[in-house]
Amino acid sequence: MISRVENESPQVPSYLNTLYPHVGTAYRIGITGPPGAGKSTIVDQVTRLYRQAGKRVGIIVVDPTSPFTGGALLGDRLRMAEHYLDNDVFIRSMATRGQTGGLAARSQEVGDVLDAAAFDILIFETVGVGQVELDVVEAVDTTLVVLVPESGDDIQLMKAGIFEIADVFVINKSDREGASQLGHILDQMLALRENDTEWGIPVCMTSATRGTGIKELLRVLESHHEHLQKSGMHTVKRRGRTRQRVERLVSQGVMTDFWTSERREALEAGLDASPPYELARVILEMS
Repeated sequence: MISRVENESPQVPSYLNTLYPHVGTAYRIGITGPPGAGKSTIVDQVTRLYRQAGKRVGIIVVDPTSPFTGGALLGDRLRMAEHYLDNDVFIRSMATRGQTGGLAARSQEVGDVLDAAAFDILIFETVGVGQVELDVVEAVDTTLVVLVPESGDDIQLMKAGIFEIADVFVINKSDREGASQLGHILDQMLALRENDTEWGIPVCMTSATRGTGIKELLRVLESHHEHLQKSGMHTVKRRGRTRQRVERLVSQGVMTDFWTSERREALEAGLDASPPYELARVILEMS
């Protein structure tokens, strides 16, 4: 089913419509951050603890697209090798296929398939091609922003826009020099930030390769999940995901229907003869 979703099989809309009544129970966690921050190792460690608690875990990892095959480059999956034989852990790598923002084009739909398949926890790991990616916030309930002591000074953090998307900050590789300083900077900036929710954004210190701080991080995730349910934000976020997807599907449908052969011919004919705004007006007014 996931392969059909990724390849946009004609039957997919019908399949997803059938699955939709069974979607909405999974807790969706997004993990984003710069390359080398240890996102995959954190996913591996968090998954291990969730499995010890009896939770079924679906992992959607977005990787750069291979320039040769168009598929995902799977290097980071080696860090999750211990889960491959676990029938209650499903790991899927997805290629970006030119999509920007950190997630693949069909990440949310793939999440719906796993949700309907009764996975309790869905973890989305972004591609990690820039300082931080923002699309993940629209796909999940809780967004973890993973940083390392070398992530940069407070001005760079402000520019990244991470305070608009982060529900939890994780300073990974916290055994390195500068971790405490970065934690102090984050605490100061969070204290100055206007917060219109009752959730105070925590800063967790971890060293994922050593397994330290992961249990504390899991407690924070459980606390945020409980907060979302009690405050009603879980429903708000799910409605927001649905709204965003409907808008995207409508936009795609409108664009597909709009560009008739006549309008494309008018576009080509006017490229050298008309200014762009005039040409756009003419095409829009075509019946």
